[in-house]
Amino acid sequence: MGLTDFLRREFSFITGNYRILVVSWIIMDLAMEMPSPNFQLYVVETLNGPEMALGLIGLASFIAMAAVAFPGGYLADKFGRRWLITTMTFAMALSNLVFAFAPTWHFILIGSIIGSLSLIYQPALFAMVQDSLPPERRGMGSSIIQLIHGTFNTPGPLIAGFLLFQFGLEWSMRAIYLIMTALFLIAAFWRLRLKETVTNGEPIRFRYFISSYPKAIKESFLVWKTVPRSMFWLFIGQVLVMFGFALTQVINQLYALRVLGITLEQWWLVYIPLLLTMVVASIPIGKMVDKFGRKLPLVLGLTVLGVATIIFASGTLLTVMISMILFGIAQLLIMSAAVALSTDLVPPQSRGKVNGFVNFIGYIMMGFGMLLGNFMFIEGQRIGIPQLPFYTALALILPQLLIVLFLVHEPQERVGMVRNHKTS
Repeated sequence: MGLTDFLRREFSFITGNYRILVVSWIIMDLAMEMPSPNFQLYVVETLNGPEMALGLIGLASFIAMAAVAFPGGYLADKFGRRWLITTMTFAMALSNLVFAFAPTWHFILIGSIIGSLSLIYQPALFAMVQDSLPPERRGMGSSIIQLIHGTFNTPGPLIAGFLLFQFGLEWSMRAIYLIMTALFLIAAFWRLRLKETVTNGEPIRFRYFISSYPKAIKESFLVWKTVPRSMFWLFIGQVLVMFGFALTQVINQLYALRVLGITLEQWWLVYIPLLLTMVVASIPIGKMVDKFGRKLPLVLGLTVLGVATIIFASGTLLTVMISMILFGIAQLLIMSAAVALSTDLVPPQSRGKVNGFVNFIGYIMMGFGMLLGNFMFIEGQRIGIPQLPFYTALALILPQLLIVLFLVHEPQERVGMVRNHKTS
């Protein structure tokens, strides 16, 4: 079998809506990581944000995302995926203009809220991906998404570093947000090609955003009576991962600059190994999830996450770069396995509501995690333990492992499929 035949066989499932979404992610990801390396310093120093500004922005952003999670999931299942995805991608694109022209940190807060409310389409997006992937390619499909994010996010920090040296912190960040606006608008127009996968024949109307809210909440809670118990425990594990992640990500740049002694000119370099890891490891990890099941990658991912957290907390520039490689591997393992297992466990007609519920609770926990992580860092510096957010995140990994090991189970038909694959 030639290379062409091999590639055609392995990636033949990239068609239709999934291919359209893949192309749109490629376009958006070209700019997605550009603001990440210097966002914290942009808010605190350029826009004169107080020490708690990052936590407040994170809290407001994730509370806004949580507020639209229930109606997003409900509307995705009842009226379809396409309208939400296409319309709200345009809204998210335009929200970047607020960041580009922000005179003070308060506008970053406002822009974050607008962008987060636009993400009401996320449950519809996840559901459309799940609708478009065959069961035997769900791990691979999830990993390809991570591969795309890693590959096309990789130039972002390099461009951010170049712009930083050319224009300084403030004007490089403003230019980055204008670039993001342009690319997001291109992706939004491209997504107009999507075909609906779920519809009852009734067009969605703006009044449904309000009128559907009570019913959306009710159905998003009731859906847990119809899905396996393992899905509930997987959800608990996911929420703990998101909370622990938020504790440290809100202050990682400030921690590196103030505690580890890494300079601003060096910081953007640590993103390169992270993103390259996402490129190199995505496909092998996706194949591992499909071949060997979902639990093993989850356990490995959580273990690697703990090791990466320890290394980062006490790192130098070199060891921080190593920790970012491990963070990338952990993220791929956990996300690919969790998405694939969730799809295995939840029937198509409930995926929007389950994704909406998971997002709702997860976003609230991430918002408060960012606020708490910011507070812990400030207090930790005062009492001489600036590593406090990292220690707390590390302590959360043990209950996550116990949940995966003893309470999360793959469906029997999936287990049988893996066994047959091994013996065939």
